[in-house]
Amino acid sequence: MKLNSYILKISILSTLIFAGCSADQVRKKQPQNQKTGVVQFIHPVSDQPSYALSLPGELKPYEEVIIYPKVKGFVKKIFVDRGSKVKKGQLLAILEAPEISQHYLSARADENKFHEDYLYSLQAYERLMKAATRAGAVAAIELDKARSKFRSDSAAYAAVKATTGASAQLQQYLRIIAPFDGTVIHKNISAGALVGDQVPLFSIAQTSRLRLTVAIPEKHVQAVGKDTKVSFTVSDHPGQLFFSVLSRKSDLLQQESRAVTAEFDISNTQHVLNGGEYAQVKLTLQRPHATLWVPVSSIVVAQSGIFIVKIVQGKSKRVSVTAGTRKGELQEIFGPVREDDQILVKGTEELADGTEVRLE
Repeated sequence: MKLNSYILKISILSTLIFAGCSADQVRKKQPQNQKTGVVQFIHPVSDQPSYALSLPGELKPYEEVIIYPKVKGFVKKIFVDRGSKVKKGQLLAILEAPEISQHYLSARADENKFHEDYLYSLQAYERLMKAATRAGAVAAIELDKARSKFRSDSAAYAAVKATTGASAQLQQYLRIIAPFDGTVIHKNISAGALVGDQVPLFSIAQTSRLRLTVAIPEKHVQAVGKDTKVSFTVSDHPGQLFFSVLSRKSDLLQQESRAVTAEFDISNTQHVLNGGEYAQVKLTLQRPHATLWVPVSSIVVAQSGIFIVKIVQGKSKRVSVTAGTRKGELQEIFGPVREDDQILVKGTEELADGTEVRLE
């Protein structure tokens, strides 16, 4: 790889310099000498290497929900307990609320009454319509009254029917069912307890599939692509590696942590993992575009900031840069630097801007 070849050249160069070889043998320049102004330089290299990054992560259930009752009532019967495996639609508990049952019976009775009124008005209107086909048999006002009565009874029947439907729905709320396949994590009630919308009944989590969440630091976000792979370990399975590929990530940088959350879906049909564990995650990252790399020794970290020293027309010039990731003895940099720039192999604060230097 181009970057590895560059590292090898730097290593050979350092060996030759320490061995006392001449400038012709190493093709590069002698170490910086402030008295003579002689410096040794190198060109940045453009490359797009993959690199490994270790971060902490957390395994979470793929879905998790706290179930509250929709209506107030007494717990009549419970069918599951903590740790129970449940299926979507499975009955978890039954509540009892006599007033809801009575309201439903009353609504049904009203529906039947209004249905009869509606049918009577319909029949009366249809008979008058039939009779009105003979001239002078039915007064127009009588036909209008029958039509109005029919429409009124029809609207009343539709309204009471809707009320009955709402009451029937409240009846359904007395049956607590599982929203998805999962495991009961918490059971907070007992039979006979009075519950309302403020008291949670159960907590259910889907553990056959997990989410591995990792906070990616800001400077590495652009290196996380759709094919980013991870391996991770958890403390309760020492030495065992688990693998996944990026499933999704948020595009918003969290202001508190200056990181983006990435999620990796984990199949856990054998329930090897419990969910809720902390994981040590190793990601394989790669920038979407090639970036510039220089020797670590070229980077100067000072109180005034991070910079490199560039040679421009025989004079030194400090250039502020941002350090990216590091790979071996090379450091990724971002800033106003090009591949053909001459940069000191060994940066220093002692060389002021505008100092004349000699390249050999």
